[in-house]
Amino acid sequence: MTAADLHRLAALGLLRPKGPVPEGQASLRALCAAGALQGGLSVAADVRPDELVGPLCTYLGGPAARLRVLDARADPPELWLRVGAKEERWPTPDVAALVTHLNRCFRAEASVPAVARLGVDEDGCQLWCIPKRALAAVLKEDFLLAENASELSALVTD
Repeated sequence: MTAADLHRLAALGLLRPKGPVPEGQASLRALCAAGALQGGLSVAADVRPDELVGPLCTYLGGPAARLRVLDARADPPELWLRVGAKEERWPTPDVAALVTHLNRCFRAEASVPAVARLGVDEDGCQLWCIPKRALAAVLKEDFLLAENASELSALVTD
C-alpha cells in the first residue's frame, strides 16, 4: 500500500485514529492484524464458525446482533439459526462459509457492514467489516485483495 492508499482509507474513515500502522509495505491484512483498520478483526486461524458467529454478529450490530444460534451440528458442519422470524440452516464447514452466509443474509441491511476476508497469516484470520456506505469506493481501489472480492461486489447497489 502506498501513502496515497493510506490517505484514501483515512478519508473514507476506515483507519482508526492514531491506529498503529506497520512499517514498510503495509497490506490491508497487515493493517488489520495491527489493529489499524476501522472494523478490522483478527481471529484465531482455527476458530470454528459456531464459535465465531455470536461475537461476529454482535460486532456487526443492527439486525445481525439479533441473529440467534439454535443449534450447531458437527457432522455435517451446520448452524441452525433464527434470523428475524425465520429459522434457517447454514452449511458452515469454515469461516469462509460463515462470512458468505452473513453477507447474503444481511445484504439489504445498510446498517450491517459487509465482511471481507483478507486472508490468514501468522496473526490469525483477518476479517474487515466494511460499512456499506464505503464499500463501492473501497472496491474501486486496487489495494483491496479480499478473498471474497466478487461476493463483496455483488453487495454494491446503485
